[in-house]
Amino acid sequence: MAKIDILEQVSPSVWDSAVEYVERKGRGHPDSLIDGIVERASLELSKYYIDNFGAVLHHNLDKALIIGGESDVGFGRGKITKAIEIIIAGRATKVHQGAAVPVDELVVKAAEDYLKENTRFLDIENEVIIETKIRKGSEDLTKMFSRSLDVQLANDTSFGIGFAPFTKAERLALEVEMFLNSADYKKKMPMVGEDIKVFTIREEKTFSITLAAAFVAKHVKNIDEYIKSKEAVVNDVKKHAKEIAGTDVEVVLNTSDDYDRKEVYLTKSGLSCEAGDDGEVGRGNRANGLITPFRPMSLEATAGKNPVSHTGKIYNVLAREIAIEVVKIHPQVKDCVVSLVSQIGRRIDDPRNMSISVVMQDGEKLEKIKSKIYDVGEDMLSNIGYITRGLADGKYEVF
Repeated sequence: MAKIDILEQVSPSVWDSAVEYVERKGRGHPDSLIDGIVERASLELSKYYIDNFGAVLHHNLDKALIIGGESDVGFGRGKITKAIEIIIAGRATKVHQGAAVPVDELVVKAAEDYLKENTRFLDIENEVIIETKIRKGSEDLTKMFSRSLDVQLANDTSFGIGFAPFTKAERLALEVEMFLNSADYKKKMPMVGEDIKVFTIREEKTFSITLAAAFVAKHVKNIDEYIKSKEAVVNDVKKHAKEIAGTDVEVVLNTSDDYDRKEVYLTKSGLSCEAGDDGEVGRGNRANGLITPFRPMSLEATAGKNPVSHTGKIYNVLAREIAIEVVKIHPQVKDCVVSLVSQIGRRIDDPRNMSISVVMQDGEKLEKIKSKIYDVGEDMLSNIGYITRGLADGKYEVF
């Protein structure tokens, strides 16, 4: 039986703080793009391993970089003049049971497919160069896969943290980005690119959102059209945000624009990495899709890690799922934070430490439900295979 500490948080929580910041890097942000690429590569590699050998083999593809290109852009036109470069490094099983595994080919194709599915105006063949630097794993980590039976051994000493439910500020950051990057909104406003960043600030009960969104040059003919489109986006976001916050929300977009100089956020591809920014795995959203400096959070890069033994990935998702389940089953809990830490070589269903910290609703007592919260943690930990299989199938968001 796992040792699980059930704690009541006595210090002020984010729910009681006077100020709160939340950030969400959208799917076209270079940090999110590279996270998505390596996660897709891990999923495709896992599928190949399962199909050919019956199990996921050792791999970690969580070291990767987008090197931004160069572009020449103006109203109604745009051209990428120097290609975007993507370098994917990591470790993977390249030979198993005497059979070669086409790791590099699988990874490159996964990257291309991901970019095709998540960008609209990027010419993958001519504007992107993909390079792999994937080596075989170390003997000790690779052999740990074969030492375990029904449950894998942790291949790192690392921790994961998850919390629930989201505050209004957290929901605003997440849901506004998803709204702007939805298929329906792209049909309505095709000039809004995929590279969107949402920064939410709550001051007491007042909310404000600072947005950055790359506009697509071919859909914006002049400065007047840009201004008109920008105003439409702001109005749409204000309306959507009010539904979430229950109050008016201040919204500003692309605040560095200079209309007099006609210097505005225009791109050929709808992505800043065509010229203005680079991307690196683990620099963007945490496993829950947000960056939350007023919450406890892991700095672990979850994307690209193998889904069956790397607790830097598994525990961040498991912690989140446990927290969600606790507040779902027990409305007496206002806030729940779950943390787990592994020990390398130890079964992943037997963490070195696990704690569930809660903030109770006014008038509610933890002692009445303490054992039931324990049961939630123990049950989900004992069924950790459900999480690892879900990760291998791409069921869970990890950035």
